[in-house]
Parts: sequence; structure tokens; C-alpha cells
Amino acid sequence: MIIKEFRELRRDRRTLAMLVALPLLLLVVFGFAANFTITTLETAIVGPNANTVADRLAADPQVAQVLHVDTVDSAGTDATARTALRDDVSDLAIVTGAGKPTVYIDGSNLFAAQAAKIVVARMGPTVDSEVLYNPDLKTSWVMVPAIIGLILTFIGTIITSIGLVKEREAGTLEQLAVMPFSPAAVISGKIAPYFLLAAVDMVAVTLLGIWIFSVPFNGNALIFALGAAIFLFAVLGLGVFISTISKTTGQAIQAAMMVLLPQVLLSGMIFPLSAMAPGVRWIGYLLPLTYFTKISQGVMLRGAGMSTLWIPIAVLTAMALLIFGAAVFRLKRSIAPRGKAVVRSGLT
Repeated sequence: MIIKEFRELRRDRRTLAMLVALPLLLLVVFGFAANFTITTLETAIVGPNANTVADRLAADPQVAQVLHVDTVDSAGTDATARTALRDDVSDLAIVTGAGKPTVYIDGSNLFAAQAAKIVVARMGPTVDSEVLYNPDLKTSWVMVPAIIGLILTFIGTIITSIGLVKEREAGTLEQLAVMPFSPAAVISGKIAPYFLLAAVDMVAVTLLGIWIFSVPFNGNALIFALGAAIFLFAVLGLGVFISTISKTTGQAIQAAMMVLLPQVLLSGMIFPLSAMAPGVRWIGYLLPLTYFTKISQGVMLRGAGMSTLWIPIAVLTAMALLIFGAAVFRLKRSIAPRGKAVVRSGLT
């Protein structure tokens, strides 16, 4: 029996990869990703004395090695600084004037805000500081918008991934091939019920997060709904794509878990992307949850508008179309030969 099982494992390359290659891959990838330390803070300095303050900060080695001053605007105002944080351009903004400079910190970026408070403490009583968007630096305020996307990812990917696999195991996939439906129509029909149910879950989780954890909702609900709808389309399409490359329910679940783990750990939800090693960070930028987290946190915490969030929305749209197209292509390849065979046997 032992020899038999080893032979089965040798033939089942996907399970063998899960047992041998995946643990090594997870160790290397997540070992570089598991980092809470923010070493660089994007900084904007505005106001009449912006250049003087910038020179003063550059002269302090302990502060200069953390603060990366990317904006120095002598004509900028308090509103300019707040806008830089709302649009996620800077992690902190310094407003100069007649009195002490005021440092605004973006509380929606939790780890960056904690690092910024340490830097401000080094500056001493020469500055005033204020945390925006999450004054008490509550972890729940930052996590709940990301968890909404995580829940939708689990629902959309795992449940949908076993959809077409069940059809194949039941022997009804060939019947779909000879019916007057295109592969795109088959996939649309498959994901439509899950889309509606996941949308209900999204509304329920969002409302519960606002009610239980007192998470604010400062932005436009329509922008949030648009981002969530595109994100749902992407993760549901991903689930269908997984089902087209899997022959059994077990294989579909295995593939779904391999897709879900990076979404959890490399999307910036737990570990900040800016703290990851460059060789790992790029993986995070290929994950749909990364961009939905930007949208949900931007809308709920900072009240960001379309002018700020159009890039993550556009990237999510491109991802959704690409994933859906790949699922349609795979479905054509998986059912077309069987469909022709069924038609020929029916004619004979």
C-alpha cells in the first residue's frame, strides 16, 4: 500500500507540488514579505518656510534616513497638506508658517503612521502633530476595509472554483458543449448567482464592520460599490478559471488555496507593501485584493474620490477582463473536442 501511494503521488504532480515545492516557496516568499517595519516615509513640506524646514530635516541624520521628502511647496497651504494625505501621495505632511510647524500623519496607513509618530517624537516640542483619518490608530479601522475584500475573495474563489468541476464530475459538461450557449454565456451564467450572493455578503459585512467596530465611511458609496463590483467580477472569474484547469473538486480546492494564500499575505492587508523586499513586492501588485484594499480604505477612511482611485479601479478592470477572457479560452479548449464527439455520436 505504501508503494502504491508513492506511485499515485508521482502521477499526481499537483499534489506532489503542494507537498514539496509549495512549503519551500512559501518559506522564501513570505519570509521576505513578513516585515512590519517601515523604513521610508513619503513626506510633503508646504508653507512659506518649506525650504528652511526641508534643509533642517536633511541635516538631522536620524530623521533624514526615514523621511523621504518628495514635495517642497512654498506656496502650499494647510489644505494642500491634507489633500496629499487624502490622495495617498504622502505618509505625512508638514505645514510651515509663522508659528511651530504642524505635522499631519495619515492614520489610514497604520504602520507608516506608527513610524511617523516615532519620527515626530524625535523632533521634540518644536512641532505640533495631528493624526488624520484614524486619530486613535485603531487596527480595526484599517483591517475591516481589507477584510471585506478578503471575505469576498474566499467566497468568490473557492465556491466558484468547484462550479464547472462539479459539472465535469457529474458528466454534464459535455451537455453544455452541445447546447446553443457560447463559453462566455456559460461562464456568465455560472458566476451570476454567486455575484448576487457575494454582493449581499459585501453589503452585510460592510454594515456590520461600521456598526460593530465604528469604522467610518467618509467617501462616496457609489465609488465603493463600483470597485467592489469589479473586484467581485475578477475573483469570480478567477474561480471559474481554476475550475477549467481542474479535473476534480479536490484539485480545484488545492488550486484555490494556492491562489488565496498570496492574496492574504502579499496584498498589503497584513504586511505593508512598502516594507516588503523588492523581489516579493511585485507579486502583490499582481493581486486583485491589493487594489480593492486601496479602494476600500481610500473611500471608507480618507473619503478619497475618483480622481484619486481611478488607477486601482482601472487596474482591477483590466484584471477582471483578462481573467474572464482566460476562463473563456480555457473553457473552449476543455469542452470543444468533447462537444464535437458528442455531436458526431448523436448523428450516427
